[in-house]
Amino acid sequence: MEKIDSFKIDHDCHPVGFYLSKQMGDIYTYDLRMKTPNGGDYLAVPALHSIEHLVATAIRNGREKDKVVYFGPMGCRTGCYLLLKGIPYAEAKKLLIETLKVCLEFAEVPGAKRAECGNYLEHDLEGAKREICSYLRVLEG
Repeated sequence: MEKIDSFKIDHDCHPVGFYLSKQMGDIYTYDLRMKTPNGGDYLAVPALHSIEHLVATAIRNGREKDKVVYFGPMGCRTGCYLLLKGIPYAEAKKLLIETLKVCLEFAEVPGAKRAECGNYLEHDLEGAKREICSYLRVLEG
């Protein structure tokens, strides 16, 4: 089998940041690298789960909601993927920063009730906000 694109990236040369990892036509796949790959410090599952709910809700209700294809966590727990239609890097980064700031305003995790989530007990709003604040410092730095 052929190696998939995400496995072709040298993760040791891919520190915390915001990257365009792939473009297929007008679909841009962004890598929201929140932790250093293989660095020993990973996103805790409850915080990552809450980040998924917060960002997915905020961005799908934001100014570019019709251009959001997908947002979800990386299995390695170093960040998330964001797929956008027709939004190049600089604009996507600005949108992400705006979205993350909205996430910090949430008083509860959206979609975290039993009927709404398949693992509703595993959330950490405060942990998610700490990770978002840390990542925002990198993005805005």
